Amino acid sequence: MRRITLDHVATLAGVSPITVSRVLRQPGSVSEALRLRVNEAIEKLGYVPNLAASRLASSRTHTVGVIVPTLYNVIFAEYLLALHEVLVPAGFQVIVVNSRYSEVEEENAIKALLGQRVEAVIIAGIHHTPLSRQLLKQAHLPVVETFELSDDPINLNIGMSQELAGQTATYHLITRGFQRIAFMTGNLDHRAQSRFDGYHTAMQASGFKSLELNSRMARHSSVALGSDLFAEMYLRGDLPEAIFCTDDNLALGAMQECRKRGIRVPHDISIIGFHDLEFAACAAPSLSSVATRRYETGMLAADKVLAALDGSNRNVEIQQIDMGFSLVVRESTAVAADGI
Repeated sequence: MRRITLDHVATLAGVSPITVSRVLRQPGSVSEALRLRVNEAIEKLGYVPNLAASRLASSRTHTVGVIVPTLYNVIFAEYLLALHEVLVPAGFQVIVVNSRYSEVEEENAIKALLGQRVEAVIIAGIHHTPLSRQLLKQAHLPVVETFELSDDPINLNIGMSQELAGQTATYHLITRGFQRIAFMTGNLDHRAQSRFDGYHTAMQASGFKSLELNSRMARHSSVALGSDLFAEMYLRGDLPEAIFCTDDNLALGAMQECRKRGIRVPHDISIIGFHDLEFAACAAPSLSSVATRRYETGMLAADKVLAALDGSNRNVEIQQIDMGFSLVVRESTAVAADGI
């Protein structure tokens, strides 16, 4: 089957290839009748414009590069959905790259995206290799770092204090009267490490000993992992009074394992999660959690990129926006003295 080109469209429409190109790039510069004739030829032939060639001939690519640490976690799915809902209707294509929680892979992704002449880069994270930071600064384009707050943003930073959120969740359990509080996590990425730092700070300030439950093998945070980690702790005979899980999936797994072993939540142990996923409110018992604004973060990041690209100056001034978080208290965290 032959490849349909601009020349084929021009021949069928009875115009020059330059006219077809003008219809595609600047439809408002030609008459409606001419535009309809060319578009009919395009539709009849099934012509698809060569975007690579168009980009070479223009200073614009209308692409935005997005780097996330994983495609497995629903947190980033909500974030990507928000980016698409803002950028695509504005005429931009979104190129998504998975860095797999590796700063080296992120560096390679940045090189690849800059090589494709993206007009902006949005990254879920603030920790980069020195070369990555250098490349992004030298590119002179909008760069948005998200999900965390940086002490040294490249230019635009939209996130929240993961450490403060960890402290807040831990103090919630402490003020309920618990002293033996465990911290459950899967892969200790930078965000989970910051939550642990907040947990440890709160425990230390209250005179309590930290107790960490984590996977000795690299595993995605999941319901199954939460179940496995709780089972390991149970078999050691070392049950805490409460558990702070770094995400709701781990918390749900821990609660399922409790039910399996006849341990009542919150009567025998209290559990709090993180992110306030959709199922948290309808779990049995309903799950206390820290609500994060990942969809709103994606929307704002995309809006800021469009605002920057709309002007003649593509260099975004250094700016930081704290999206905050909120503690959502539900049935899974009881008051220790109640003996519920």
